[in-house]
Amino acid sequence: MTSTFHSIETAKRSLFTQTAALNTTGHNIANANTEGYTRQRVNMQASIPMEAYGLNRSVSPGQLGTGVEFSSITRIREGFLDGQFRNENTANGSWTTQADALDKLQGIFNEPSDSGIRTVLDNFWNAWSDLSKDPENVTARRIVKENAAALTDALNYMSGQLTNLKQDLTTNVGVKANEVQGYLTSIADLNKSITRIEGLGDDANDLRDQRDLLTDKLSKIINISVQDTDQGYTILMGNETLVEGNEVAVQVNEGDTPEEQGAFLENAFTSGSLTGGEVYGMLYSRENYVNDYSKQMDELANTLANGEIKITLPKGSNLPAGVSVTGVDGSTISGTVAEDTEVIVNGINGLHQLGYTLDGTTTGGLPFFEGGPPITASNIKVNSAILSDPSLIASSLRTTGTGDEEAVVKGNNSLALLMGNLKQTTFLSVDGKRNATVDSYYSSMVGQLGVQAQEATRQSQNSDILLQQSDSSRQSVSGVSLDEEMSEMIKYQHAYSAAARFMTTFDEMLDKLINSTGTVGR
Repeated sequence: MTSTFHSIETAKRSLFTQTAALNTTGHNIANANTEGYTRQRVNMQASIPMEAYGLNRSVSPGQLGTGVEFSSITRIREGFLDGQFRNENTANGSWTTQADALDKLQGIFNEPSDSGIRTVLDNFWNAWSDLSKDPENVTARRIVKENAAALTDALNYMSGQLTNLKQDLTTNVGVKANEVQGYLTSIADLNKSITRIEGLGDDANDLRDQRDLLTDKLSKIINISVQDTDQGYTILMGNETLVEGNEVAVQVNEGDTPEEQGAFLENAFTSGSLTGGEVYGMLYSRENYVNDYSKQMDELANTLANGEIKITLPKGSNLPAGVSVTGVDGSTISGTVAEDTEVIVNGINGLHQLGYTLDGTTTGGLPFFEGGPPITASNIKVNSAILSDPSLIASSLRTTGTGDEEAVVKGNNSLALLMGNLKQTTFLSVDGKRNATVDSYYSSMVGQLGVQAQEATRQSQNSDILLQQSDSSRQSVSGVSLDEEMSEMIKYQHAYSAAARFMTTFDEMLDKLINSTGTVGR
């Protein structure tokens, strides 16, 4: 026989369960704009039915329903979408960082502009051409000196900027290492808390959200893979275990200086464990872009000063005593050149030493540039003697007289003309790998940078789109829809009202039964 108060218990369970559902709906609405929040649902099920009570086995058909109860409150989330989002997040971090580094490199080169290396080079060649029109003009000599100094200053400045960018990237790796260590520590702590709470049979939904959010942010910095185990998340970078259960397996930011703190990630980049994320983008940019352009600028400076060039010495040129050059046919040429002769000299320095200055001596000119060795973009400078005295700029290849009577033809412009024409002359780099004019060499560098920047920007934009698509897919499953929550709220509200009405109805029935039965005739 059914208990008299059985339905009261059924109504009570319904009220409690619908209340829990309404509370969860309210929790979802409250966190609709919370970063990393996953919508939750109350999982309801019919409570365990029972046999009707009786002294003997009941002959009543079926079992008595006992109402409803909720078995759990769970998150609506798909692990596959999490993995997809994190992979796209890692790629986006890498390409965005590379695009940013290349954008800064373009800012350093600053081409085309009125202050870039190309303009400074043009001014340098033009100054020599102007000097060739009046070799004895003091103003023209000062202009050559100033434009040469501007050229070396520009190379020095650009080299310094490249060094600073390289240092910034190294420092940022150390900063990111600290950030990674913080995330790893927090994830390990959350693993511990979640394991403890869920060991008691509860669902640590909000703590799981926090752990997933930290894991998402970590995936932006470095490439990770996540394994969900009984002890919590195990985080790996390549084959390197970073977090296992409630333990952080490695100290990522060990050391005091940014360089020391970034050492672990630097080693991971070298070993191949680090293959994506912002840190990978920084290290890849430093090693493959900044270092490469620094090397190319050093090569440009050294080639300008010492690269092998072929020039034609005009007939009648007199080489200074003790100075000889090699003809293109391999012959050694010295003294007076009987006819136009093509020779090989080592860059502007080598050519300048073939000429004569205005100092009245018949000794050869000084090396025009100095620095090093080897000469690089960071140390190249105009010969300090020439800076102090522009009359030491060689412009002539002619002398008159012999012996003690030999004198420089100061109005001769042969060397200044050759200098001015070097803009169209190919220079063989000191390492023998490049043979191009200085201008075209520099232009190829700028062109290469432009293509690389364009490609990185395109990849960054594509990864942005893919990341947004992944996030949208995930949000379509895990995100809170206020319209849906409002609908759910109304549904649970009606269920609660009906359960309350059921309890009231049964209460009135019991009142009639208890207080009104057997009262006839009183």
